[in-house]
Amino acid sequence: MFRAADVAEEEGRYPESDERLSCFRELGRRGGLERIAVSLERLLPGRRTSWPHAHEREEEWAYVLEGEVTLWLDGETHLLRAGDFVAFPAGTGIAHTVRNDGTRDAILLVGGERSRGTDRLWYPEHPERRAQMGEARWWADHPESAGGRG
Repeated sequence: MFRAADVAEEEGRYPESDERLSCFRELGRRGGLERIAVSLERLLPGRRTSWPHAHEREEEWAYVLEGEVTLWLDGETHLLRAGDFVAFPAGTGIAHTVRNDGTRDAILLVGGERSRGTDRLWYPEHPERRAQMGEARWWADHPESAGGRG
């Protein structure tokens, strides 16, 4: 047992990118979880949790604890407020990210399956990730209905 405030906050960033993403505390790792990732994320105004992406094999979810955020889901946006939950099933090819388009911090509890190196990902707006991740991790044959529009 521990307090979330006792877990060091880290700032997300992709390799070779200057974009600053959400600040997060890896609660699951601190609690000894090996198969499940759970993080408390502080999303500052103007930032997002990740680049839009989709997983072939790993499920993810997010629960808004405080504030308002914009869910970017396959190119369409949806407003989420405190108390809203969203799930991202694996294998759909539907890309997603969460942005803070407001003026106040938002707090999210996010989770999913911890990568075991067998998952493949697709980043519709950042094809340079393919070279960074390597061919084995890039999901080139994602479903055709997947977006990236917007």
